[in-house]
Amino acid sequence: MDKVINFLDLKKQYHKIKEEIKSALSDVCEATAFSDGSFVKKFEADFANYCNVNFTAGLNSGTSALHLAMLALGIRQGDEVIVPANSFIATAWGPSYAGATPVFVDCTPDTWNIDPQAIEKKITKRTKAIIGVHLYGQPFDIDPVKKISDEYNINLIEDCAQAHGAKYNGMVVGGLSEMGCFSFYPGKNLGAYGEGGAIVTNNPEYDRHIRNLRNHGSSVKYYHDELGFNMRMDGFQGAVLSIKLKYLDIWNNRRKEIAEMYRNLISVPQIRTQAQPEWSDSVYHLFIITVEKRDEFLQCMKKSNINCGLHYPVPCHLQKAYSHLGYKEGDCPNSEYLAKHCVSLPMYAELTDEEVHYIIDTINEYQ
Repeated sequence: MDKVINFLDLKKQYHKIKEEIKSALSDVCEATAFSDGSFVKKFEADFANYCNVNFTAGLNSGTSALHLAMLALGIRQGDEVIVPANSFIATAWGPSYAGATPVFVDCTPDTWNIDPQAIEKKITKRTKAIIGVHLYGQPFDIDPVKKISDEYNINLIEDCAQAHGAKYNGMVVGGLSEMGCFSFYPGKNLGAYGEGGAIVTNNPEYDRHIRNLRNHGSSVKYYHDELGFNMRMDGFQGAVLSIKLKYLDIWNNRRKEIAEMYRNLISVPQIRTQAQPEWSDSVYHLFIITVEKRDEFLQCMKKSNINCGLHYPVPCHLQKAYSHLGYKEGDCPNSEYLAKHCVSLPMYAELTDEEVHYIIDTINEYQ
């Protein structure tokens, strides 16, 4: 194929909805509803309905969502929060920003999500929460993790940054714990045209507290009840996300079709894909494979004009930022294996069948 197949191509999606987007942005300008405001409130209501929860608080990023979720739970210095080693680093930032210590646990060798059996071994008297990540668009196994959190009376938070619309046992993720934290970074299944995030919950007190925290610790203008932050969602992002939310299920279904083609037609024996248990309905934010000779594989793909990605080449527990915690190689072997062997194939709803089959044929020719 002469043209390059990019790992992600946001232009294709934009061109399909650009007239709606332009009209919505014009409406924001006409209403001068630039910070929070009516367009954000509409999206909050729409997204709460989509996630089957009572409340959505729009924020400026998914990282802020994780941060404020910790504060709403009262997490503070001296506390510990269990997080997966196999995740984007922002999962650990939330506890760290609140002054707590992230305690890293390994993933399972097949689903690549947080290992429930590894969690219980890391619980101490200082453990105040568990953050489970619905990684690559696939839910983690919530029931056994919830059983542990209930038994030890600690909070469970869902990091849903990669899983907009994913389902666990038929239930949309986000409302299956104390809070669900979403990112709307542009490349997500539901992506803003800039930065954005949200926390969904069924708990009115958490929602009230988060809304205060995002708005300088204030519920009444110029009266500040606690140390707060400037973490509001802006009107442009609220307007864009409301439009894109209408198409999310269509786009997710196309991702599932592409994933099925990858899964069923890639025939190289040494290539592994993420296990899909019967309780999982993934939305395939990413389609990850593992391959033994990764550099060689990536060079082969690039020569064929296929650009792949890496998610994530260094697991969280071995990042320099957390070197003071004393983790070493071998502490989370499954996560470390993934870091050295994972490859992200192109995955977005606008990929054509021709492009997908070309990617598959290229992979199958790889030896």
